[in-house]
Amino acid sequence: MPVPPPRHGRRGLLIASLALGPAALSLGGCGASVGARGFGGAQVPDFADLAERVLPAVVNIAVTSEQRAVELPPEFRGTPFERYFRERQRRGRQQVSGAGSGFVIDASGYIVTNYHVVGNASRVLVSLQDGTDYPARVVGSDELSDLALLKIEPRSTMPTVTWGSSRALRIGQWLLAAGNPFGLGGAVTSGILSARGREIGAGPFDDFLQTDAAINPGNSGGPVFNMAGEVVGISTAIYSPSGASAGIGFATPSDAARPVIETLRRGGTVERGWLGVSVQDAAAEAEEPRGAPRRGVLIAGVERNSPAARAGLRAGDIVTALNGQKVETSRALVRGVAAVAPGEMVRLMVLREGREREMPVQVGKRPVGGAER
Repeated sequence: MPVPPPRHGRRGLLIASLALGPAALSLGGCGASVGARGFGGAQVPDFADLAERVLPAVVNIAVTSEQRAVELPPEFRGTPFERYFRERQRRGRQQVSGAGSGFVIDASGYIVTNYHVVGNASRVLVSLQDGTDYPARVVGSDELSDLALLKIEPRSTMPTVTWGSSRALRIGQWLLAAGNPFGLGGAVTSGILSARGREIGAGPFDDFLQTDAAINPGNSGGPVFNMAGEVVGISTAIYSPSGASAGIGFATPSDAARPVIETLRRGGTVERGWLGVSVQDAAAEAEEPRGAPRRGVLIAGVERNSPAARAGLRAGDIVTALNGQKVETSRALVRGVAAVAPGEMVRLMVLREGREREMPVQVGKRPVGGAER
């Protein structure tokens, strides 16, 4: 059966999971990139030893979810057609399958993947590189960071991989991506870190790593390794006009993913700080000593009874620093506040009517669907 095209986002952006029809996935196989002589005679690294070491901890994930029933139009309620409609719905309820990737972080069977791989799944099946299948349960998930933690009950101790530091990466460093492209089974590809801090419109906490290692639909949730075999990213999305890899892939940095996963493993929910303001980038109304305009974040609006309102923030204020650190973009302010535990105090440096003042604010808990915007 041909694989249906993946779902497109804005400007050719695709989430790197794979949606399939009702046919079952056939998982298995293994691939690896090969070392070769590169530009100017320089030797490209041989990834064989690295791939052999990390692949056993990379898993394929198959998910099944029920297609949502269509609502009966109001004009047909109470008519003879209603019974016919509901019978067709009952008999015709379809199972939708998909595929993704993940990696084992604990020998007892804890597995990391993307939220969008398993978010609406009624059944999750994890396949190891040796072909062994296990049913999995979702321990916890966080839609805003697009992360989920699974648990299987293995019959023996599982191979694992460890977290590395995404902050330590430098542009141009080699990376190895592993996963389940197009539902074909375990495979690896190599590339470099192309850029960092990418904003792709996926959410308020966009801060993606960009790599030219081939990432395709089905790779979602798969690990991206540094040359030490540490997980420094989690494959999430690709930029493509065709649905296949165009050499632009995006991964969630490990330094952002690790604390979320640790919270989920403790059985907790991810709570984020919230001010209750609408914000936008702005040039501050004062200048630095050398005459350069100072950048800041304009408070465009303040919600009633919000932490910001109780602290005395007003529309028109310009925030220039958070806890002593300069804040130059609205995204930086949103991410900085979100990283603070609800109930804690932060210090905002605010420019109001040409004068700076420091304002303490007790951060609130971000409500469901609530955001600085």
